[in-house]
This record gives sequence, C-alpha cells and structure tokens, in this order.
Amino acid sequence: MTYNFDPDRWYESHHAALAGRRDRGELDELAFEVELADLDRRYEEMLERLDGTYQIPQHDGEQDR
Repeated sequence: MTYNFDPDRWYESHHAALAGRRDRGELDELAFEVELADLDRRYEEMLERLDGTYQIPQHDGEQDR
C-alpha cells in the first residue's frame, strides 16, 4: 500500500483555511491565535505518531528460498 500523506501540506492547507476565516471576519485575532495554537498542537501530535511508524524488517543474512 502506498501512503502519500504529506503532513506539511496538511498543515499549510489548514493554516490557509484559518487565515481565510480571519480575513473574512469570521475570526477575530484572538480567536485566530487560539485556533492556530490548536492546529499547531494537532500537527505536533500527528508528527509524533507518524515518526518511525514504519520499520524495515530485520534481515538475518539468509536469502529466502
């Protein structure tokens, strides 16, 4: 299975959405900062979960037969 998830792109798109809401007046600056802090927290948690989740199996030197 191919896993093409890009956490940086995810963050950028969510950040842009928040900035758009702020620019349209849906969020004031304080609400934007609160939402941004939550986004940063979720991003960091995601990176921790993604880091090292795939491990290449150990190879004992013998070839499969």
